[in-house]
Amino acid sequence: MEYKNRYGVDGIMIGRASIGNPWIFQEIKHFMKYGVHLEPPDIEEKVRAVKQHLRHSIEWKGEILGVLEMRRHYTNYFKGLPNIKQYRAQLVSESDPAILLSILDQVAHTFTEVAA
Repeated sequence: MEYKNRYGVDGIMIGRASIGNPWIFQEIKHFMKYGVHLEPPDIEEKVRAVKQHLRHSIEWKGEILGVLEMRRHYTNYFKGLPNIKQYRAQLVSESDPAILLSILDQVAHTFTEVAA
């Protein structure tokens, strides 16, 4: 009701903006409450989210389909990172979940160093 009274809207559609960006819901709530944008998640938080997404995908769909369906999400999670192409190529061609988790650790390590 607050949004309707304050902004004259009946609802807010988020849709594809949430793909690879699960933080958008928290960001919208924070902005609506305080009028200030939250800092974007750092690379370690993004990698944690991707790992959790991968694990849930495997639990739900099985190892083969879970890994395959995750491939389309890596680009969205890591959008805007410079020189991510090498890692993205590895992520979309690997089928072993343990190796995928290792590659994700490498991404976290590499881009944490870059940011420091």
